[in-house]
Amino acid sequence: MITHHMPWALGLLLLAGCTPESGGGSGAPADGATLDGALDAAPTADAAPEPDAAPMDDAALDAEPDAAPEPDLDAAPEPEPDAALEPDAAPMEDEPFSFFVTSLDAMQRLSGSPDGFGGDLGGIEGADGICQTIAVEVGAGHKEWRAFLSVTEGPDGEPIHAIERIGEGPWYDANGRLVAEDIDGLLADDRPAGDPQSVNDLPDEYGVPLSVLGDSHDIPTGSNQAGRLATNDPRDTCHNWTSAADDVFPNRLMCGHSWPRMGGGGRPGRPGGGGMGGAHWISDHTVRGCSPGVNLVQDGPGSGTCIGCGGGYGGIYCFALTP
Repeated sequence: MITHHMPWALGLLLLAGCTPESGGGSGAPADGATLDGALDAAPTADAAPEPDAAPMDDAALDAEPDAAPEPDLDAAPEPEPDAALEPDAAPMEDEPFSFFVTSLDAMQRLSGSPDGFGGDLGGIEGADGICQTIAVEVGAGHKEWRAFLSVTEGPDGEPIHAIERIGEGPWYDANGRLVAEDIDGLLADDRPAGDPQSVNDLPDEYGVPLSVLGDSHDIPTGSNQAGRLATNDPRDTCHNWTSAADDVFPNRLMCGHSWPRMGGGGRPGRPGGGGMGGAHWISDHTVRGCSPGVNLVQDGPGSGTCIGCGGGYGGIYCFALTP
């Protein structure tokens, strides 16, 4: 049987163009099995190139869609950075953010000193620049910002009153909470007539209340409780915010409290106000001096001649001219 069928099977394989590897086996099957196997192998061999080629074509076609999105995927990340920046900037443009207290971190970083600026803010223009720079950093630099400070002599030689340089309101903190609707609201009482959660613990540019730092509430203004220049003596404004001299202007510069001191004391009562002291946000008592310094420990009146020695770091109030 092997002698009789081997040439016939071999001829079939040769006619089909197959090699022993592609269609042969290692055993000697029965006559019928051999013919069936050969017949089965023949069409497989004839059709083999087409299926082999077809998947190649399909694969090529499949590869094209796979390859086509790749440029799109590569291009897609390009707008993503812009989109990532837009949420940071766009909400600030839409939100009525128009008030903050300069944070300790910002004052240290911008001054290049762990003690902050002290009373030398670069004059009133420099103080405005500090507010503007911080506003830019938090995405609100499209508004014009002013420092809530009074000076004895402005560029025209006339006094400048803090309350007259901050716009008409309304003002909102970084959390979108109302600080005051207008000037009357700012001067309504010891605290502005706004959201109690904001006005009872005035927050920084990130919306964080200053009390989280410790005894941090002394905010220099050089102003009286009506937001106007406290005195005509330039020493009471650290020489119009240009001097951080040590031990030269002790207990002259007026400050307000970003959050009320517990227990009262510290200032005379004001007509129409609480009269207990310790709570006025503009003008509560004098700070110990104009030199740079930070003290966040509750130790009564403190010691030394630094601007923050009584409980603070020389932070300032910043207002936007538009909400």
